[in-house]
Amino acid sequence: MIGTVNIKQFTMADISNDSEILQDGCSAFDLISSGNGLTYNDFIILPGFISFSADEVDLTCQLTKNITLKAPLVSSPMDTVTEADMAIAMALCGGIGIIHHNCLPEAQANEVFKVKKYKHGFIHDPMVLCPNNTVSDVLEVKKEHGFCGIPITENGKLGGKLVGIVTSRDIDFLEEKDNLNMKLGDVMTGLKDLVTAKSGVTLQQANSILEKSKKGKLPIINNEGNLLALIARTDLKKSRNYPNASKDENKQLLVGAAIGTREEDKHRLNLLAQAGVDVVILDSSQGNSIYQIEMVKFIKKTYPKLQIIGGNVVTIGQAKNLIEAGVDALRVGMGSGSICITQEVMAVGRAQATAVYKVAEYARRSRVPVIADGGIQSIGHIIKALALGASTVMMGSLLAGTSEAPGEYFFSDGVRLKKYRGMGSLEAMDRKDAKGAAMDRYFHNELDKMKVAQGVSGSIVDKGSVLRFVPYLQCGLRHGCQDIGTRSLEKLRVMMYSGELKFERRSYSAQLEGNVHGLFSYEKRLF
Repeated sequence: MIGTVNIKQFTMADISNDSEILQDGCSAFDLISSGNGLTYNDFIILPGFISFSADEVDLTCQLTKNITLKAPLVSSPMDTVTEADMAIAMALCGGIGIIHHNCLPEAQANEVFKVKKYKHGFIHDPMVLCPNNTVSDVLEVKKEHGFCGIPITENGKLGGKLVGIVTSRDIDFLEEKDNLNMKLGDVMTGLKDLVTAKSGVTLQQANSILEKSKKGKLPIINNEGNLLALIARTDLKKSRNYPNASKDENKQLLVGAAIGTREEDKHRLNLLAQAGVDVVILDSSQGNSIYQIEMVKFIKKTYPKLQIIGGNVVTIGQAKNLIEAGVDALRVGMGSGSICITQEVMAVGRAQATAVYKVAEYARRSRVPVIADGGIQSIGHIIKALALGASTVMMGSLLAGTSEAPGEYFFSDGVRLKKYRGMGSLEAMDRKDAKGAAMDRYFHNELDKMKVAQGVSGSIVDKGSVLRFVPYLQCGLRHGCQDIGTRSLEKLRVMMYSGELKFERRSYSAQLEGNVHGLFSYEKRLF
């Protein structure tokens, strides 16, 4: 005889009363509090509930206390990553580029100047020439600044009486040697053929005049006919093509620059301020130093409106000292970059995921944003850094292979590559025109008999243009936030600190499972 077995029937009430059944994963606090240093690959974020489209996700974020970006993406101040071309592309896509300082101060300031001149609303300090200047002067301006639409005034200065304008159409066929000495008064488009606007016109009205006139430039003059400003048609087109571009109050692109903490860096800073830089990064592998604290205080006193990013830091103690000194944001990371060997050589640093969480959790109490710098290899890593409290991420190797990165492409075994090196590499520290900028980052100077490298040199596969690659990153970020169940990066941090966002440690096998596996061959196309 077979006996009967009593099976208890669970009801919904039983399940709803048992809150432990609904607990899944752990909070960020519990994840990091284990005491082990974690990298981005050591954990995964658990999915949430989707009730909106990916297009609705808002990627707006704070770079510093006073600078807001439309995308949480920053290019690293490395001499194989960010000069003017990279900074322009990053700003057009809603992020920002930080110009490296491994060059002469004048060269760095000129890179900043190129970015600020790239896109304007009202150009309040346009290049101006006089009728007695020559075609060769215009060609020199074109070579140095990349444009040749130049207003002509009687005295060759802004504020002088406008008499005409020289554009590329006026000199297209005058580049032969015989024509270089022709006076601009003989080749310019005269005032009677120009469309102008009076002072007091709004940017919207000025843009409307440009659209209707089909002219390339719109000079702004006062009642006496004196030149006050200029608006370019190309700027109007750029505004339409890149609506989320990072811009200042004058509609110029935002740009940052790196400096050191030496006394001579004060001269560099002065040139950068004159060029219009919006934010400076104090570039040091270990930012918790008396040198950086004194430089922060100097900048705050001398340039009170200039935003300062301090770093690099990885501990609460380091962050505390720089926050008290007055920094407007913190750069977090030490030894986690793909070309950095600081942790290996110096035995100092911290696993990046742990560093980002610890510093961000402390810094938020003072409303100081955090930049996660280093270890970013994919969209997933960006999302994880933001989910641990970072406001933005800084990218080096992820952008180094793009066409906007400095350097020339070369081929190796049929693969198109670009050079990429750490600023702590001997190659970067020995750059002759750098005046010791890279060495200063690692507390070396030109008189040292021996330098200890904290970086390597390598190469990166071609990634195409930043203007295509960064939108791919943004699209991936929006879909990642959708899977998590958050409509904005601000809400993502709220979910994390409240414990609503859940994480889980990953074993090595789980990490292998989460990547491509079990295939004989495959092609990995990102976009």
